Amino acid sequence: MVDVIGAAELLGHESEAEMLAVRLAHAQRLGNMGWAEWHLRTNETIWSDQVYVIFGRDPGQGPIALPDLAEHVEPADAAVLDRLLWSAVQGVEPVQAEFRIRRGASSGDLRDLRVVLEPLPGPGGTIGMHGVIQDITGRRRAERMVSESRRQLLEARERAAEERHVMLALREAILPEPAGCLDLPHTRIAVRYVPAEKTANLGGDWFEAAAAPDGRLLLAIGDVSGHGLPAISRMAQLRHALVGLSMTGQAANRLLGWLNELVMHQLKDTTATAIVGHLDPETRVFAWSQAGNLAPILVRDGEASQLAQPRGVLLGATSGSPYELATTRLLPGDLLLMFTDGLVERRTRDIDVGLDLAVTAARRLRGADLDAGLDRLLTDIGGPNPEDDACLLAIGVLGQEQPG
Repeated sequence: MVDVIGAAELLGHESEAEMLAVRLAHAQRLGNMGWAEWHLRTNETIWSDQVYVIFGRDPGQGPIALPDLAEHVEPADAAVLDRLLWSAVQGVEPVQAEFRIRRGASSGDLRDLRVVLEPLPGPGGTIGMHGVIQDITGRRRAERMVSESRRQLLEARERAAEERHVMLALREAILPEPAGCLDLPHTRIAVRYVPAEKTANLGGDWFEAAAAPDGRLLLAIGDVSGHGLPAISRMAQLRHALVGLSMTGQAANRLLGWLNELVMHQLKDTTATAIVGHLDPETRVFAWSQAGNLAPILVRDGEASQLAQPRGVLLGATSGSPYELATTRLLPGDLLLMFTDGLVERRTRDIDVGLDLAVTAARRLRGADLDAGLDRLLTDIGGPNPEDDACLLAIGVLGQEQPG
């Protein structure tokens, strides 16, 4: 009876040992790691099954002896292996290192290994080493890919920042923004160019505010389609053309008609929006036309509203379309805000919502504080547009009321 019980217990222990061995082998496969022992005095080497997999070695060939291990290590990492073995033999604590091996008979498969060695003490010193070997190739490749991606991203950001710097410098050279306010006859004028937050979307918004030869003030604002250096180049051509054409003294609608023909025939595959107007400082009549641009906002006695928009098509849309001329008589203390669509358009909201915000914010503008007022207005409508740049031209009317 005792023999039967003993046999049963022995079978149970064997079963538990087999189960433990199966679980250990499974853990080694999941972690892509195995164990090895090297006995220095007997030259015996023992490997677990997973170490053969890691080295790409047929178990029939047996394990690699310690003196032959260096032959399988990448030559550039041979010194790392030497230091690891020396530390393991001389010390009493586990040591670890990472190095690469050439796996398989062809030696073409380079693998990253992490090896932890623990000295096996015996009479007279270390008699061998026990090691845990893990293949970390996948992890290191992922780390290198992440590192390379970060490097490329950093380089891309640096290039983008440099491109933005160049484009802003070019814009400044072509269209310098005045410091503070411009004081033209009977008016005070403030300008803001607001670059898009995204570097690639720096575009072709522009303005013009200058005294014409006949005494009127030329006031214009516009936006050329596209982004980057091509848009800035086309913006320069369009603005310079307007300045030249304005020397003819013709009305704003006639100037827009000529600009449209220029875009149609000289700036192919381009469209543009614009408002062009003349303000007579004596009568304070603002005669203006528009080509696909949102109408200006008039601020009077603390109230703000958009002007009624005359007919006019986008520049470059079609040839021969007439532009209507509208006139608005301004009063002392009035303020006129001209702007491109980048001020009010956002991908995340309807344009009417942006217009309402701009009209509401414009009520706070004052002619005596135009420069700071534009900064407040930009904050009130949500700050710079992430997708598109914007240009603002604010004109405050000075002087005394004249009899009608």
